[in-house]
Amino acid sequence: MSTSAAPSAPSVLFVCVHNAGRSQMAAAFLTHLAGDKVRVRSAGSAPADAVNPAVVNAMKESGIDISAETPKVLTVEAVQASDVVITMGCGDACPYFPGKRYLDWKLDDPAGQGVQAVRPIRDEIERRIRGLLAELGVAPG
Repeated sequence: MSTSAAPSAPSVLFVCVHNAGRSQMAAAFLTHLAGDKVRVRSAGSAPADAVNPAVVNAMKESGIDISAETPKVLTVEAVQASDVVITMGCGDACPYFPGKRYLDWKLDDPAGQGVQAVRPIRDEIERRIRGLLAELGVAPG
C-alpha cells in the first residue's frame, strides 16, 4: 500500500481570466513548496493561447520553470473537485458551490507587463502561498 499523502491531500484551484499569469504563478509556487501534499490546479475563465513570457521569466528567476505550462479552461468539474478555490480577478465567472472555501486575492494583472512589473506580483503571490500552506497545515517541502 502506498504511503503517499496525495489521495487525502487538500485540493486547491487557482482561477484568473487568462490563466496566463497570476494563477500560473500561484499554482507553480504551491506545487514547488508543497509537492504531493497538496493537489494543485489552475484555470482561466477565458484562457489565453500561452503563458505570459514575462511571467515565465520572473518565475525562472525564482528557480521555477513554467515554460511548458499552458492555459487551461475553467470547468465546473475542476471547481467541484477542489477544496479551496482562489480567484484572482475573474469576477463572477467562477461557479459557486456550497461547502467549498473561496478566497479572492486582489493582485495586479501582469498581462502586457514586463518582467520588472511582474516581480512584485510574483513575490506577493509567493508570500500568500506560504500563508496558505500555514492555513492548510502543510509544511513547505
